[in-house]
Amino acid sequence: MGREETAGPAGRGLSRPPVAAGTFYPAEGGDLARTVDALLDAANAAVDEPRPRAIVVPHAGYVYSGSVAAQGYARVRGLEVRRLVVLGPAHFVPLRGAAVPAASAWRTPLGTIAVDPELREAAVAADVSVDDRPHAPEHAIEVQLPFLLRALGPDWTFLPVAVGLTPAGSVADLLDRLANDIDLLVVSTDLSHYLDEVSAHRIDERTARAVLRLDAEGIGEDAACGRYPLRGLLEFASRRGLTPRLLRLGTSADASGDPSSVVGYGAFAFT
Repeated sequence: MGREETAGPAGRGLSRPPVAAGTFYPAEGGDLARTVDALLDAANAAVDEPRPRAIVVPHAGYVYSGSVAAQGYARVRGLEVRRLVVLGPAHFVPLRGAAVPAASAWRTPLGTIAVDPELREAAVAADVSVDDRPHAPEHAIEVQLPFLLRALGPDWTFLPVAVGLTPAGSVADLLDRLANDIDLLVVSTDLSHYLDEVSAHRIDERTARAVLRLDAEGIGEDAACGRYPLRGLLEFASRRGLTPRLLRLGTSADASGDPSSVVGYGAFAFT
């Protein structure tokens, strides 16, 4: 995946500050906790559903995609999770391969979460770069952390992995290396971007069918901003015999009321 040791602006031993607080989600801890709890309470998870090994959730502002993301997090709410991995795209910094941060922790308005050093070492052994630069301006992984804190409590560590231009098999190889040491895998991706709502539904439904077939090649270039981590998850799920389930599809028009140019969102669980 193109191993590189580049600490960037955070650096080893330091913590990464939140960059999306106050824009994508509330910056004040109490407001944020109430917002996330309300979204989780409104999600319709049945108590007898099987425990997911992985979930796919969107990463837009909570007002737009929070209700879809909550469908995924409602399925893990209250579970005992000690270690997890969150994969997302690199929207702002060009990236080939994957990168984990040098920073030792990520701060949120709800508390600070430790980056798991053993998982990072395992990723580096799989030729993943250590580089804070793709993570520093990025919201895709950060916006998942308040949901994880409210769904799981504070007693877990995680490995954030930014995934750029990378073959699905390489991402799946990384997940194979990490899988036995984690309790949950999260993939952060939105679906279609800036189409009219009718076209967005058509593209997103096609993407959902590919996910349910575990068809990594069926995820089109314009189908998801997190297509590289999503394709990798599908290859990994195929290898491991996981079963995907669609939880919900939606678009930004559900909140904005404007169907002229929308972003698509989807939530899936893998058991």
